[in-house]
Amino acid sequence: MTGPMRLAAAASMLLVMLAGCQSTDATGGVVRTNEPAKGDYTAFGDTFDGLKTISDVDYYASDQAVAEAKTQFRSENYGNAGALFYKATRLAPNDGVAWLGLAASCDRIRRFDLADMAYGRAYRLLGATPEYYNNLGYSYLLRGKLQQARTNFLKAYELAPNDPTVANNLKLLSSSVRNIERS
Repeated sequence: MTGPMRLAAAASMLLVMLAGCQSTDATGGVVRTNEPAKGDYTAFGDTFDGLKTISDVDYYASDQAVAEAKTQFRSENYGNAGALFYKATRLAPNDGVAWLGLAASCDRIRRFDLADMAYGRAYRLLGATPEYYNNLGYSYLLRGKLQQARTNFLKAYELAPNDPTVANNLKLLSSSVRNIERS
């Protein structure tokens, strides 16, 4: 056998032997590459003890945009709130709260086409939450679709019967049905 063939044969034998090995440690064979081993050193010469790894981080890039957007929404600056919620969805596309806020902001500026798209994304990320159904019900109320508003408010009420916002929206809906105003 020549040198390269002998090297290839040795490498294949090594691979066959390693394929049969199993880990017996407590991690179940899972290798976590984002956490340094005890005693490992950083590039600056100090140890990793006390440093947070990716799994420990509580901050996301969209947090500041969502906080500012909520402030703008409470101040009834719905266009600004929508722009900030949109920014948050670009920073963190899987932030369901940002998508739900974007949908509510779009409702208030009567961009129901954008609101529907944002509600769809929020539902995929958050699921069937009382906030989702309450906001969607309010969207239908703003559109004048009272049956769909009632259906969603009742779903929110089933999930959170003690939520005062849901109860208030149900009262608002019943007063909308009784007091039709035309201008």
